[in-house]
Amino acid sequence: MEEEMRFVSKSKNFTHTFGVTYSKEQAGIAGTDTELFDPEVMTSRKLYGKDLSEYDDVDVEDLLTQLTPEEIELLSKEVDPDDRLLPPDQRCSYECEKEATGPIDRKKLIEHINKEAIETPDRPEFQPFVPGIIRGKKWIPPQVPKAKVRDDDIGTYELGDEYEKALNHASEEELVDLAAILGFHSMMNQDQYHASLLNKEKIGLGWDGVTKASKPKPAPVDPPNMTDPEDSIKRVSDDDAKLIALNWNNLNIRDEQFERLFKALEVNTRLEILSMSNTGMTDSQAEILAQAIEKNNSLRIVNIESNLLSGKGIIRLLKAMLTMNMIEEFRASNQRAQVLGNPAEMEITQLIERNTAILRLGLHLEYNDARSRVAAQLQRNIDRSRLRRTGRLSRNMTAGYVNKFKE
Repeated sequence: MEEEMRFVSKSKNFTHTFGVTYSKEQAGIAGTDTELFDPEVMTSRKLYGKDLSEYDDVDVEDLLTQLTPEEIELLSKEVDPDDRLLPPDQRCSYECEKEATGPIDRKKLIEHINKEAIETPDRPEFQPFVPGIIRGKKWIPPQVPKAKVRDDDIGTYELGDEYEKALNHASEEELVDLAAILGFHSMMNQDQYHASLLNKEKIGLGWDGVTKASKPKPAPVDPPNMTDPEDSIKRVSDDDAKLIALNWNNLNIRDEQFERLFKALEVNTRLEILSMSNTGMTDSQAEILAQAIEKNNSLRIVNIESNLLSGKGIIRLLKAMLTMNMIEEFRASNQRAQVLGNPAEMEITQLIERNTAILRLGLHLEYNDARSRVAAQLQRNIDRSRLRRTGRLSRNMTAGYVNKFKE
């Protein structure tokens, strides 16, 4: 806001409207002690219909000294200092004189605000709402100018007499096959596309029909697992030669049944596949399983997906796999801890890099570094297994690398 300023006649003081005085030298005004502004020439100033010229010679400092502290405080509430350097609480004139009712309760405050909003009636509209009548101006979207296309921009292609003749005499089935080959998937559904690729009979209505998505076939429901846990534990402990795969998926297993099975695995030499998905296994049972894996040399596949393991339990099992170095597939995704964290994933990566037998790993890793390193190690193990199978790899695998190839 531009401040209004004047120079008092026969004086060396320069005063602005808020009563702060400046000398002529400070104000940068040169000249004699004559009037700089003529009051008669200046435009008359009025406030609430009163002429302010009669207050020109009144000193504001004298007026302020005559006020009481209460009047000065009241005046300070009415005047905004307009200073951006002051904090907002010192510029605000509102002062609450009520005493504090206690610590703030956010839940009660939100309930009070919602109650006040519901109980407060809506403001009446100046013009009542009438269905079908538009109040105010109707918004009309601006017209988008259409791009002009010149005749010479339309491309023409010469296919040759041979292709023109073939297309003109082609049947509808042949055109559908051609569209499938060229990848025009929007002109046909999945059934038509695959039928064209496999040279099956005509499916659908062709070019004149409407392309519709085929209904997905419902997946059959898996039958319930009828495996008897007690019988399975007995067969594992007896080292049954016919029991190669044990499926305990989706069974309610008690803690003592877990313990008895894992103790039997320590002496079993026949079981190769152990599947225990969705059985409620925790870290305590994983510790007993890890002790069994350290002593078992027949297991090749271990599946413990959809259980209640944490990163600590998974790490314990991976450490146990390094003892015998026989397990080729390990699946442990969809556990209680959806995110393992960077320290756990880095430790899992280091354990996988030390494992030269594992070929497939079912575990979600969040960090790119861990995923890339694990994938590289699995690829090295697969290559090593292929070379060993073809007889080109020696049995000496120090540090997990290929040392010698047969000529």
